[in-house]
Amino acid sequence: MRKLVALPVLSADALSSVAYGPEAMLAVLVLAGAAGLRYSVPIAVTIVFLMLAVGVSYRQTIRAYPHGGGSYIVATANLGRVPGLAAAAGLVTDYILTVAVSIASGMAAVTSAIPSLEPDIVPIGVVVIAVLLAGNLRGVRQAGALFAAPTYAFVLAVLALVAVGLSDAAGHGFHPSATPQPTATEGISLLLVLRAFASGSTAMTGIEAISNAVPAFQPTEWRNARTTLTWMVGLLVALFAGTIALVHLDGVVPRANETVLSQLAHHTFGSGFFYVFTQAATAAILLLAANTAYNDFPRVLYLLARDRQAPRIFLRLGDRLAFSNGIILLSVAAAAIYAAFGGKTGPLIPLYAVGVFLAFTLSQTGMVVHWWRLRDRHWRKSLAFNATGALLSAIVFVTAGITKFTEGAWFAVLTVGLFILVTTRIRHHYDTVGAAIALHPHAVEVPSRTITPPRSGDGATRGTSQTPGTAPGAPFETTAEAESEETPEEIHPLSIVPIAALDQAGMRALAYAASLRQPVLALHISPSSDEAQRFREYWNLWGDHLPLKIVLSPYRAIVAPLVNYIESLHHQRPDLTLTVILPEIVVRHWRHRLLHNRLAARLRRALRPLPKVVVTTVPFHV
Repeated sequence: MRKLVALPVLSADALSSVAYGPEAMLAVLVLAGAAGLRYSVPIAVTIVFLMLAVGVSYRQTIRAYPHGGGSYIVATANLGRVPGLAAAAGLVTDYILTVAVSIASGMAAVTSAIPSLEPDIVPIGVVVIAVLLAGNLRGVRQAGALFAAPTYAFVLAVLALVAVGLSDAAGHGFHPSATPQPTATEGISLLLVLRAFASGSTAMTGIEAISNAVPAFQPTEWRNARTTLTWMVGLLVALFAGTIALVHLDGVVPRANETVLSQLAHHTFGSGFFYVFTQAATAAILLLAANTAYNDFPRVLYLLARDRQAPRIFLRLGDRLAFSNGIILLSVAAAAIYAAFGGKTGPLIPLYAVGVFLAFTLSQTGMVVHWWRLRDRHWRKSLAFNATGALLSAIVFVTAGITKFTEGAWFAVLTVGLFILVTTRIRHHYDTVGAAIALHPHAVEVPSRTITPPRSGDGATRGTSQTPGTAPGAPFETTAEAESEETPEEIHPLSIVPIAALDQAGMRALAYAASLRQPVLALHISPSSDEAQRFREYWNLWGDHLPLKIVLSPYRAIVAPLVNYIESLHHQRPDLTLTVILPEIVVRHWRHRLLHNRLAARLRRALRPLPKVVVTTVPFHV
């Protein structure tokens, strides 16, 4: 991506937090009345310093990880598996709450302009999440001017709001307007100030996005990413500081039925076009920020599944090349949380801060360890920047966890703990299964002779190639013509054994197929040419006892390439009766079944319309 496109697309989450971060801080301070609101400026200055420190820290992360360095990757590589899982837990919580908070804040922007919609914010918000779900399942992606426009519109709207507001204030000598005197329900205390600081710090969410997406930039990728990050942090500081300055000068206090940003726009622009534009731009960027999570959340689950710390179903790409299972899980979780909290932004903020700053803290701590180990040029300066970012992020994390524990932070802390427990148990199960099915000497007897499939035009010779060129859906013989065999002699069988790895389950399926004394073809679906070559070497080491066909599937799909190949083979050799023999791992406990692909059932459904195709399984009990 060009920087002009990458900036709005990757900064939507961070910049949109200006719509709720300052208000979350003020909502805590107003509990102490006018005396509490006086602390808004010093707290905002502290948050601005935190933004700058964390932004500089992530510039070091981009330099160290030019291929993308998210919190999970950095923490796992430098701190170990459990801290990496804790960082992943923070990210997963962050992305789910990004959707819920963005939709809630977007609905607040809409109802500030159209108060009559207030009673219906929950069903409308759930419908919006459903629309995001449908769009992302169809492969909608953030790209180009379509997705850049809302961010640029919001930036222009808020910058115009700040500029006009400050210009008006200059005409009055920058004397603050009379502030309403809200009733104090709490006294000024250190705890109150820390709670406000933790709430306001949620304006930093999304800063990590650019460090995750370094490979998406034009060359030189890491330089362009660092430049884009600098612009993002600069805009975030300007929008946040400008908003707080106007709040202070205009004497705005949080209201239950209107957002702070809406009040500022009303005060500055009146109720005309520019007010409507500001509210529409705010709602649009919040919707875009929610959609950002649909790219990042499934990616984290994919990385966890790749490391055997999440169910393998999250490795699977859908027909539109989207991680469908992760998208569905995100939508269900976000909709449930949004509805449970009544579509209100305020109660969600305590949960938000914990996950965000846990990921920040572990990522920056991992970078400190990285520089300490590497010690290349300028490592001391980089270490100092990351150490500062880690320390400040840890302070916010601890502050949010303690001061907002009873307000809902306990739920976020509990979620992180349960996430680590569940992912650790998943890893243990996969390790146990891996040890049980691993090959060892004399585990499987090899066939006593090589059994080959028919040679006449079936395309199933030894070697590695792409899927045959016949397009799926080519015309086949009718069932009456193709399935007219009445005696065993009329059936010409060919057994196809899809095999993912040379393990005991796969070898058992191959041995079973060979024992039938009919032609056998092993079929391997490989995600890349390198993986295909590696599997071919393993196959040759085993002895190359059976013909092998390797089909490349760069998007890690399994069922579609299998069906495509079988359809093509059936079209080339309609006289053959194809028996697809699948190895299947059978586990003892029902809860473990979710961790293994139900390939046999999916393949049966896909192949049922084809005549002369049989699907069977060879179970391997663990």
